[in-house]
Amino acid sequence: MASNEYNASSIKVLEGLEAVRLRPGMYIGSTGERGLHHLVYEVVDNAVDEALAGYCTDIIVSLLGDGGVRVEDNGRGIPVGRHPVEKRPAVEVVLTTLHAGGKFDGKSYAVSGGLHGVGVSVVNALSSHLEVNIKTDGFEWFQPYALTRPAAPLEKRGATSETGTAVTFWADPTIFTETTTYSYDTLYRRLQEMAFLNKGLRIVLRDERTAEQAGAVEGEQTKEAEFRYENGLVDFVGHLNSAKEPAHKTVITFEAKGEGIEAEVAMQWKGGNNYAESVYTFANTINTHEGGTHEEGFRDALTRAVNAYAKDANLLKAAKNNGKGGDERLQGDDIREGLTAIVSVKLAQPQFEGQTKTKLGNTEAKSFVSGLVYSGLKDWLESHPGESKGIIMRAIDAQRAR
Repeated sequence: MASNEYNASSIKVLEGLEAVRLRPGMYIGSTGERGLHHLVYEVVDNAVDEALAGYCTDIIVSLLGDGGVRVEDNGRGIPVGRHPVEKRPAVEVVLTTLHAGGKFDGKSYAVSGGLHGVGVSVVNALSSHLEVNIKTDGFEWFQPYALTRPAAPLEKRGATSETGTAVTFWADPTIFTETTTYSYDTLYRRLQEMAFLNKGLRIVLRDERTAEQAGAVEGEQTKEAEFRYENGLVDFVGHLNSAKEPAHKTVITFEAKGEGIEAEVAMQWKGGNNYAESVYTFANTINTHEGGTHEEGFRDALTRAVNAYAKDANLLKAAKNNGKGGDERLQGDDIREGLTAIVSVKLAQPQFEGQTKTKLGNTEAKSFVSGLVYSGLKDWLESHPGESKGIIMRAIDAQRAR
């Protein structure tokens, strides 16, 4: 009979990246298709952080024919010098140690998405092998990894005046048993989103696989897409509403910066029979699918601003007297009917729920976004009375229908 004794010897201490390989879902959400693509996002997030810091203008993501993914940027390059405590190259520390990175002291990166310092080390942990090419300190550097550990010492190669990092990895099929085939369309949508959120940043997606390697239908060709948007969120809203008739031509936008936080909002109501609400929120360019405090601030301020304007303009009372019906106050659901909005905040010290970063918890984000949206939207409504009346009447119709 098996022993069920539980004592001190039963306690196992996982070394290095063993914990990630044993419980990958804790770090990337799942070992299915969603988790597989999350590996790419983690590496891209680091490149975007270089762009946010002002050092990177181009990111290239390549899907390789042998199943690997390469993410290249022209940022500063991961440091290769000897770490003063670990006594080994800094890049090796970054790739093999959880919670090791340049995002903690607030000096190297004022704002970052890869804030936990586990991103690229988790990618290494869940890859069968990984290679890093770095251009920094006047030279090119190369180091391969196999099953989390360095397969060879850091190698100094030829001289170069360029800077940047290229991480190439192959997801471990013993971890991702469901699939190790990346979806071009899934990555296309996410990388386009990243480009919208970072004005002027150029992001290229290349699919170098054959149709068979990509799991595509026969005859499909190698694909490439390039994204760059000079107007950022305004372009994003325009893209989302491109196939729909807008209720007003102007995309409403406003932004503000504070101590340790900045926010940008773009929004436009759809006209006609487009009733769906589409509100997307981001924190440090990370898509917060579950919302959080920034979304709460947006929704609260939107409702208050529209009601305040409608009351000042006597639109609610006039609608009621003209047989439109409804209450003296519009509900948030009625106001947001047909609305497309993007809320993007950037914080020095973001607080996410979990490593996959799907919900923001910073309390200061709520008040900051709320103040920005209330003042910005109320000013816009007052300066665009014709379009504003259409927005209010649409909400009144929604309230009456409800």
